Amino acid sequence: MAKNYIVVGGSSGIGYELTKQLSENGHNVTVLSRSKGELDSLSNVNHVEYDVTSDEGPNIEMESIDGFAYCPGTINLKPFHGLKPDDFQADFDINVKGAVKTLQSVVKTLKKTEGSSIVFFSTVAVSQGMPFHASVAASKGALEGITRSLAAELSPKVRVNCIAPSVTDTPLASRILSSEEKKKSSGERHALNRVGTAAEVARLATFLLSDDSSWMTGQIIGLDGGMSAVRPL
Repeated sequence: MAKNYIVVGGSSGIGYELTKQLSENGHNVTVLSRSKGELDSLSNVNHVEYDVTSDEGPNIEMESIDGFAYCPGTINLKPFHGLKPDDFQADFDINVKGAVKTLQSVVKTLKKTEGSSIVFFSTVAVSQGMPFHASVAASKGALEGITRSLAAELSPKVRVNCIAPSVTDTPLASRILSSEEKKKSSGERHALNRVGTAAEVARLATFLLSDDSSWMTGQIIGLDGGMSAVRPL
């Protein structure tokens, strides 16, 4: 049976792959993003132009919502002494405030649907402590806290989980993966000897949005080529 999903940031990277997979599975997807990208090539997809850094939350009217995924993120890698308070604020505005605003605009409708699901995206840098990640880890760490809090508050009707990837080959990571040499170097830091793909991360998000994960909530799930658990010799 077709379900109704909202994917924020669904026109690029992991968000686009998630939208594509949901569409191919016969579901209806409303994408909130600044541009349409290649969404016209997909079926059952409605695009709403929206910038998560705007002051107001989006105006979304839907009779039912089965799942919500917030995909926007930042990769602002600088040494701590070079970070300004505005850098921390900019990361917080996209990673946390944007998620809060968009979710608050639809959470009442989500709560009307038994078994609905919310998926956020964090980073392996929250649990592992990596140099030059202070700003992004601070905001994504806050999002992990929101994940657990909402999982408790919205249960048992709404499930809330979060995926914490390592570096993934997406437009967002293009600066640090701008050559095959950089991709190889980044991949060698992982037990599986490569960086992740947007489609791989999207498959986990698709699972978390579906009824197949109906007994899972409040989890921060590492999808990171082993980085958070394995140290290759």
